[in-house]
Amino acid sequence: MARNNSSTHLHVVHVNYGVARAGLPSALSFRRWVDAALMGARRRKSAELAIRIVGTREGRILNRDYRGKDYATNVLSFPVELPPGINLPLLGDIAICAPVVTREAAEQGKLPAHHWAHLTVHGVLHLLGYDHIAEADAVKMEALETRILAGLGITDPYLT
Repeated sequence: MARNNSSTHLHVVHVNYGVARAGLPSALSFRRWVDAALMGARRRKSAELAIRIVGTREGRILNRDYRGKDYATNVLSFPVELPPGINLPLLGDIAICAPVVTREAAEQGKLPAHHWAHLTVHGVLHLLGYDHIAEADAVKMEALETRILAGLGITDPYLT
């Protein structure tokens, strides 16, 4: 668990590794990327979320069971659905598939850490309600991702 204390908010990020940790980002890195996403999206309230790093098998099961797509994908976001009247800072869960991230970074010629950062930011924005189904929404979400990542010293992930 990683915490970010400030006078206005508390971010709690639970990181769980379902695969060997060697070569993967640390919980501290994930916290930094989550904080950047929340600040970039102007989230001023406390937030709590979980990130699980999964392997191909678990990633495939999650994608199949929740999206009806029978393959492992890079990142999945599961926004929390609290009952009416329950007001907690829970945002939801993110699953990131380590083998897919590693493969994509190599295929796209990106530094692995930069791709991990991008997918973490992308997942957090989904938890906050951002989407990229409609073209206009995709443009808005990608611009926000690009701005957040630039603040982390990472170039535009959408440049080809």
